[in-house]
Amino acid sequence: MLRVGVNGYGVIGKRVAQAVSLQDDMELVGVAKTRPDFNAQAAVDKNYKVYCSIPDNLGLFKEKEMPTSGTIDDLVSECDLMVDCTPGKIGAQNKSMYEKAGVKAIFEGGEAGSTAQCSFNALCNYDEAIGKDFVRVVSCNTTGLARTIKPLTSLGKIGRVRVVLIRRAADPGESKKGPIDAIVPVTKVPSHHGPDLKTVIPGLDIVSMAVSVPTTIMHVHNVMVETDISRDDYAEALRNTPRVKLISSGDGFRSTAEVMEYARSLGRGMGDLYEIAVWEDTISAKNGELYYIQAVHQESDVVPENIDAIRAMAGLESDAMASIHKTNSTLGIK
Repeated sequence: MLRVGVNGYGVIGKRVAQAVSLQDDMELVGVAKTRPDFNAQAAVDKNYKVYCSIPDNLGLFKEKEMPTSGTIDDLVSECDLMVDCTPGKIGAQNKSMYEKAGVKAIFEGGEAGSTAQCSFNALCNYDEAIGKDFVRVVSCNTTGLARTIKPLTSLGKIGRVRVVLIRRAADPGESKKGPIDAIVPVTKVPSHHGPDLKTVIPGLDIVSMAVSVPTTIMHVHNVMVETDISRDDYAEALRNTPRVKLISSGDGFRSTAEVMEYARSLGRGMGDLYEIAVWEDTISAKNGELYYIQAVHQESDVVPENIDAIRAMAGLESDAMASIHKTNSTLGIK
């Protein structure tokens, strides 16, 4: 049984911890928190062992009478692999701690690709992560693009990919972030999403642009691809692609609000949608170009990728599709 710890118990960390606890080939040792906030209390309420990631803050946990099982050093010493879900750039600082302890580690998309030996998406490059000590799971947006562009590369030749990303401004629990009444362009062109995608689909010719809008629900991607692949062939490929769900405005999916309402009705933990939702009625092909629109639940789509990365790194499963199907089964992904 592989012993796994999670450093950082926020939006992604709490979901990864829950997913690890559902697997029969790995054990959640515990989670690390900087301070005794409501997320730490939730971990205690779920009977997870909580460790203090800043030793000087142990007194804060004692003041709150919140039980801890030690410091981050204790957690790392008890694990075979750590999933670092700390805020961007903190993971890179933590890497030396994992190296010193001889523990494998996964980093999230907020870290630079150079932090790890490879970036990761289960559908695109599972084999590359097998046996690695340090792996970075690409961001929520990159994960969404990887899942729907990879099938295109398998169907036939594609040329330039153009993507306009309409990004949520903040996650639902981040009350101090904005914008509130503005649309904010990412003025760097291309945005980092296109180059990031090439870390798991090498050689892809992609240009990405992005704006942030006042919503917390999901990201939306408008994708345009130079290709002669037909609309029907692509739609059929998506039906057979893991972690992609075709939806239609005719079925009531008029916006991201309905998509997430559907997700909540599935009864999964935290009302998550692990799949990338593609509006089938937006898929169209004309004059050598293919178009479609998709939605990404930024809080959860990378969670199954973390589980597959754990299996690859630890040598628990050598076949990508076998790991994907096992993870999907445990998380209720059909």
